[in-house]
Amino acid sequence: MSTAPKVPLLINGKFVESKSDIWYDVHNPATGEVVAQVPEALPEERDAAVKAASDAFLTWKETAVQRRVRTMFKFQQLVQDNMDELAAIITREQGKTLADAKGDVFRGFEVVEHSCATAQLMLGDTLENVANGTDIYSIRQPLGVCAGIAPFNFPAMIPMWMFSLGSTTGNTYVMKPSERVPGCMTRLAELALEAGLPAGVLNIIHGKHEAVDFICTDPAIRAISFVGSNRAGEHIFDLGTRHGKRVQSNLGAKNHAVIMPDADREATINALVGAAFGAAGQRCMALSMSVFVGEAAEWIPEIAERAAELKVGAGDKEDTDVGPMITPQARERAEAIVTAAVEQGATLALDGRGVKVPGCEGGDFFGPTVLTGVEPGNPAYDEEIFAPVMSVTTRDSLDDAIALINANQYGNGCAIFTQSGAAARKFQHEVDVGQVGINLPIPVPLPMFSFTGSRGSIRGDINFYGKGAIQFFTQVKTVTSNWNFKVNANTKSTVMPTLG
Repeated sequence: MSTAPKVPLLINGKFVESKSDIWYDVHNPATGEVVAQVPEALPEERDAAVKAASDAFLTWKETAVQRRVRTMFKFQQLVQDNMDELAAIITREQGKTLADAKGDVFRGFEVVEHSCATAQLMLGDTLENVANGTDIYSIRQPLGVCAGIAPFNFPAMIPMWMFSLGSTTGNTYVMKPSERVPGCMTRLAELALEAGLPAGVLNIIHGKHEAVDFICTDPAIRAISFVGSNRAGEHIFDLGTRHGKRVQSNLGAKNHAVIMPDADREATINALVGAAFGAAGQRCMALSMSVFVGEAAEWIPEIAERAAELKVGAGDKEDTDVGPMITPQARERAEAIVTAAVEQGATLALDGRGVKVPGCEGGDFFGPTVLTGVEPGNPAYDEEIFAPVMSVTTRDSLDDAIALINANQYGNGCAIFTQSGAAARKFQHEVDVGQVGINLPIPVPLPMFSFTGSRGSIRGDINFYGKGAIQFFTQVKTVTSNWNFKVNANTKSTVMPTLG
């Protein structure tokens, strides 16, 4: 029997140990060591979490928005004060470097900060005296119980995308973090309770498929937020919407970088290497496909040279550039795609398969890998590898590069590197992708905007955080009011009323 600590559930303001007989090991990807165990929550435990959220909603929705915001102000300060601890938890369970883990926490912290503006963002509209003393106004009201299903690759940022805005708008929340990285969400919940979030407003359940299907089908849950793989995201969107829920589901990506011949060579190569291999390539905004236009193709050998300089190792070592992948299965899948890509015509300019890290023999390491000559139809192009693999191709013109991107099924993010304002303007206008970077490799918007992935990268039509989150977590109620009702009191009519 494992002696690793057991991760608790959070139900109605209390952390409780599950009575489940099914527990999953949580591994440190750098060593293979079991660092915790997480339960498959029992049906009655899941029901209790939703009931707690339903009961809490009755009072939380009536809590003045200023008070809800003050709670979030306290929470964001506690997140800032405990950033190092949260980052250490992420590195232990997820594997990313400490510096990258701090970035994970900070980007979530920014969304919490933005949620403190909820009072202004929830303002409605009013039109006075449209006819005979009749006024029309709209108000935004919370939905009820909302739920979040979070991925392994951002254990802090993405949960904070979800529950911070969900709860500040007056909803109550049930979170299901990834069973691979439950520790950070547990600590965030402790800080939220310390900040004054009332019992039942935030609850945590754990599990795999059964827990996901429960969220998608429980009648009390009104809305679901999900970030993760295509297969899971499609299932959650289909099952959730079939059960009458509002669903936002961020799926896969294949993000292209277009490199024009006039780009700053040194800055561009460094940006590409960082964006492709950071976080071991395990982020949906990684620049995994580089398209060199015209004479810029001469730079391709330098990509492999620069990538080979990156150090692979445990995330808690200060000199590590690329940490481990999350599981042996993820590493094996990536290795298989690279092997198949070479068999189908790609050239291996840098091979990161089989890399060994002294002292971390049990880790799931995959070194930076560069494939050239990758075209549509090759598995390295068609698949989201989710590993430190950069695929490279060339095109003769910017038009050709844009056509390549627009023919891809995904629409999460892309970037162009150029010193030409005309080329940048053409690119941002014509490319059919939700998030565009100009001389910036990972164009994740700040929280006052929304995460606007498009096409095959999202299901649902309301985006994460920013103004999109206010729309997602609230419903509009329109009130038509007449306090001059005696004007036509003695006139009977079966005609549809007109106010104009």
